[in-house]
Amino acid sequence: MSRGVVVVGGGYGGASVAKALENEADVVLIDPRDSFVNAAGSLRAVTQPDWAGNMFFPFDTLLTRGTVIRDRAISADPAGVTLASGRRVEADYLVLATGSSYAYPAKPTADSAAEAMDDFRRTHKELAGAERVLILGAGPVGLELAGEIKEVWPGKRVTIVDPAERLLPAFAPEMVQDLHRQLGERGIELRLGAGLTAAPPTEAGQAGTFTVTTTGGAEITADIWFRAHGVRVNSDYLSDGRLTTRTPAGQVPVTETLNVKGHDNVYAVGDITDVPEAKMAGYAMQHAEVVAKNIAAQLRGEQPSATYRPLPHPMILLPLGPRGGVGQLPAPDGPSVVSTETVSAYKGTDLFTGRFVEQFGPTAA
Repeated sequence: MSRGVVVVGGGYGGASVAKALENEADVVLIDPRDSFVNAAGSLRAVTQPDWAGNMFFPFDTLLTRGTVIRDRAISADPAGVTLASGRRVEADYLVLATGSSYAYPAKPTADSAAEAMDDFRRTHKELAGAERVLILGAGPVGLELAGEIKEVWPGKRVTIVDPAERLLPAFAPEMVQDLHRQLGERGIELRLGAGLTAAPPTEAGQAGTFTVTTTGGAEITADIWFRAHGVRVNSDYLSDGRLTTRTPAGQVPVTETLNVKGHDNVYAVGDITDVPEAKMAGYAMQHAEVVAKNIAAQLRGEQPSATYRPLPHPMILLPLGPRGGVGQLPAPDGPSVVSTETVSAYKGTDLFTGRFVEQFGPTAA
């Protein structure tokens, strides 16, 4: 009897599922990239390109028994997937883990680690010569990018513009207050409650002096800008409806066992799910634990019983460079604001690199 598990997508959730199950089944991991990418390091890689190699972990170090196919899914159904090459991969159990895309540099756009590192080096060169930086978007990505820039170039003028009136409104006021304090100490200028009347005339990440006008009538002159908003779920391969009907946001409806609704042998993890929570790497890896337990149970002939319930309160670790940042984590009595030292120890210092060295082995660098 076949025991094939096909995982589509080798990001945080997919890689974890594949690793957890490779000794339980014939695991096939499908991803167009040559490496697992710890995207949490992307913003630091732009400001410190010599650090970029820490982000990439070749897939051939991830699985010792499973198979990795470097290709892209173009269609999926309950029995397997069809790839861009025309190849068909049959599956007894199918896991959708294709994640989401985000504006560069928050996530690399290249499929090879070498090309991605070249991109980071080029962007670093553009950024290094720019004295005034404009960031569009005051969410976690924009704030973290500003912190990384100030860590390397404290003298650069960094301005963040966002139509929202408040920073991170879902989080504890004392955490947001501390965030404002740290941004002020670093000289990061916030323009909240304002958009731009027109997009900058230059390409994002390319140096070139320009002036833009906010919807409030203020002018901002900068030498380079970055987009820090706009998430897109990677689910186009499901558009034919052979497997499921996506939500308007492009996500996949799942049950509490993280089965794709209507299918006992198909699961989804990470950003592609319609689980009502922020889309974060930590949650994707928690999804992976649930899915791996449920598939392992089914392989033993048992009913899957592991369930996933989102936390009632959001959590975040938001570094502002390796030594700064704010955070909110779950605690028995509700969400707890954590110290800058905790943010640095858990994330800011190495951006989770150590965790993935332990899971995959040494980086490509």
